[in-house]
Amino acid sequence: MSRTLLSTVNPPHRLLMGPGPINADPRVLRAMSSPLIGQYDPVMTDYMNQTMALYRDVFRTQNEATLLVDGTSRAGIEAALVSLIEPGDRVLVPVFGRFGLLLCEIAERCQAEVIRRDIEWGQVFTPDAIEAMLRETRPKVLALVQGDTSTTMCQPLAEIGALCHQYGALLYTDATASLGGNAFEMDAWEVDIATAGLQKCLAGPSGSSPISISPRAVEVIRQRASIEAGLRGDADAAIAVNHIRSNYFDLGMILDYWGPSRLNHHTEATSMLYGAHECARLLVEEGIEAAVDRHQLHGDAMVQGLKGLGLSLFGDLDHKMNNVVGVYIPDGVPGEAVRQTLLNDYAIEIGTSFGPLHGKIWRIGTMGYNARKDTVLTTLAVLEQVLRQARARVVAGGGVGGANEVYAQGGRG
Repeated sequence: MSRTLLSTVNPPHRLLMGPGPINADPRVLRAMSSPLIGQYDPVMTDYMNQTMALYRDVFRTQNEATLLVDGTSRAGIEAALVSLIEPGDRVLVPVFGRFGLLLCEIAERCQAEVIRRDIEWGQVFTPDAIEAMLRETRPKVLALVQGDTSTTMCQPLAEIGALCHQYGALLYTDATASLGGNAFEMDAWEVDIATAGLQKCLAGPSGSSPISISPRAVEVIRQRASIEAGLRGDADAAIAVNHIRSNYFDLGMILDYWGPSRLNHHTEATSMLYGAHECARLLVEEGIEAAVDRHQLHGDAMVQGLKGLGLSLFGDLDHKMNNVVGVYIPDGVPGEAVRQTLLNDYAIEIGTSFGPLHGKIWRIGTMGYNARKDTVLTTLAVLEQVLRQARARVVAGGGVGGANEVYAQGGRG
């Protein structure tokens, strides 16, 4: 066996200023190194209950069904959709970036009748446009991304839930990249299911997906309830005809696992639960509104710094996410070479782009633990030097100067 295979895992230091993942808060990493305990230890079940309560604050909801799906943020997305959708159900997906396309693909795999509506990347849908789609298609589910990091856009949601319920639809929202850094009001906006991930504004690692489910959506899921044969007692009902087609992502059984019955669905990912608990505790300690304001402050500073360098920004800035910005790669500048120089010489990572934007923009994040003044100023100062090395025309000191103007107006960060 080679010595490489036997070497200790010792990753290099990186400042992760892309669209996620980001550097986890040290408090989260410390929590994840805590000793393991059994999944039915009273201490463990108490941590589960605490986690549910904390994420009710994060999602801004009273939903009892607020918990974790073990797996990356995509696990939460898939659990939500496979648990809601029966074969033949009509699902409407307004697409304004890569992750709307992902919702289409997962719904198709659930054998839904998927109705896709597109808008140019860099734009978002108006409530009137979505109402027209609902009136025309009458779907069972409207599946909509809130913040799509592929385009850096944040879809307004405040009126969408009420519109969905007016037309008899459920609203599912993918808030993976937006929760904790952008306003999100689950109950006030009448969202039926929302899922997220830790690796963006929640300041943790990928691997756990917080989810909150409204009573209306729980009722739909419960109608498809089943219990594994090995756990089923004589008094338990037979498996539903229209049962959820995934075992691992069956939200009915996951709800029973997190609920008073403690159904033995799977073994909880203990260390990830510790991390998810600490992510939520950090946000609740800070205050959700304060966390959103922090992301907006540092996001605005990054925007003004990039403008100060003389760079052009992508998309409708009135609907940009607080925590990530798209910036056009200057003409004649080798975009990937700049990213590699940032990484190799300065240990700073920024993001590339997908689909129609590939090779046209970089994506720079200011989120979670990295939504700080020092990270913003460092990134802008280094980017200026690397662009100069690539013979791009930039304004000397414009990046740090532009950001500092924002900080002078908005606080020290």
